[in-house]
Amino acid sequence: MEKRDDKPTRPDPIISILGSDLGPWQLIVCLWIFLSKFPTGWVQVSMVFLQSPIKSSCIVPDNNTDVCAAECKEVAYDRSVFQENIISEWNLTCDRAWLASLAQSFVMIGIMLGNIVFGLFSDKWGRRPMFVSACVMQLIFGCLVSASPWFWLFVLLRFLDGFATGATMSTGFTIIMEIVGKSKREIMAILYQIPFNLGHATLPLFAYFLRHWRWYHLAFSSFSVLYLLFYWTVPESPRWLFTTGRTDRAVQILEAGCKRNNMPTDNIRSELEQASQIIAATPTSKKGNIIDLFRHPYLCQKTLVMAFNWLVVCLVYYGVSQHISNLGGNIFTNVAVGATLGVPGTLICIPMTKYLGRRITLFLSNLLSGVALMILAFAPSLSSTMTVAMATIGLFGASITFPNVYLYGGELFPTVVRNSGVGLCSFVGRVGSIIAPFISGMSAQGLWIPPAVFGGFSLAAAVSVFLMPETRGFPLPETIEDGETFGRNKKQAQL
Repeated sequence: MEKRDDKPTRPDPIISILGSDLGPWQLIVCLWIFLSKFPTGWVQVSMVFLQSPIKSSCIVPDNNTDVCAAECKEVAYDRSVFQENIISEWNLTCDRAWLASLAQSFVMIGIMLGNIVFGLFSDKWGRRPMFVSACVMQLIFGCLVSASPWFWLFVLLRFLDGFATGATMSTGFTIIMEIVGKSKREIMAILYQIPFNLGHATLPLFAYFLRHWRWYHLAFSSFSVLYLLFYWTVPESPRWLFTTGRTDRAVQILEAGCKRNNMPTDNIRSELEQASQIIAATPTSKKGNIIDLFRHPYLCQKTLVMAFNWLVVCLVYYGVSQHISNLGGNIFTNVAVGATLGVPGTLICIPMTKYLGRRITLFLSNLLSGVALMILAFAPSLSSTMTVAMATIGLFGASITFPNVYLYGGELFPTVVRNSGVGLCSFVGRVGSIIAPFISGMSAQGLWIPPAVFGGFSLAAAVSVFLMPETRGFPLPETIEDGETFGRNKKQAQL
């Protein structure tokens, strides 16, 4: 593929002072913040065990009566696997079964709102206070969930737990991206997903040893007490301090970073002041807004396709994660195998996007998920082992897609509307995660329905990829005009 030369840009003052795109100081801070990503896997995917299928039978008047019949006055639950989950706790069966899916959807709504609200707050009051506050909220609301005496209080507290989780995601990721140089942001953005995968993979351990949903939820929620240390150990983003005129604090943090990176500290203040003068003298480029994404035909096309891919990956990842619990075999093994493969899925995304490009990687990962899930839906003679294997492969494909859409979306949108574009895609993606539990819940009407829906969407997403250009090796589009023309060049579109 033919490459173009980057436009000349002024040096990044923060990175030039620190002396490296990813020095020891930045690496330590990033790895420490990575720990906050574990609960995002626990909170978002914990429904796999909170509302896992549980057999029930009518005991009054007798066990020959349908549990959903009006004549059935008392229901007993099979507690051989779980002592208690929310299904048995609040009788979420028959005409109340949809309430379990609703509870999970409220978690995803909370995450979506937490991302947006705390993202705005962090721009005004700083990344660090919002990040630490979100971690404290996550600890408090997560632990309170396990003490919920009523279902609707459980839903409310899970919503607030999700809200706090979404807040930690947006603020923590922002700190990382603002202290890492551009040559390392790609790999750090992808590696940031690994703790999420590990959180998902460790859930079966909590559920296996703690068979009551209250103790299970309390166990992974109380882990957040460790994050109270963030108050003393996570620094404010020096980039935010610099851009908001808080030079004294920016100098203090950069001095600590330079000492760790073995860089001189004598001229930090003068370099920041000089950079501030250069920025002030630089003509500001025309700003854009979210409407511009739809005002121009080709940019609108790319926006819609990217948003659709975000919706599909969230729909498939969270939907298949839950659907695995409905399949035969040992639920703990099934979930553990599917979740563990998310780690190599995320890691393999790095060389795939580097050597194959973003577009082909996205096509292959969507195709892999789609084919595996369609086989699962329409091959009734599959053994229980192959059934779980197909679902796991579908989840593996989605684990490759997830980090890629973050990277691809960030490169596709022009600078003046990049935050708006990625924010819009993230919002649409959360819509997918909100409706995923309801589609997974359709397994009660037919076990083939959820994988057919998830597989169909994955195949549609694979086809849609070719409506977007490749971005690997090209300078980022800067203006709205760049966004409209980027990808139209035939040489650029070739792989």
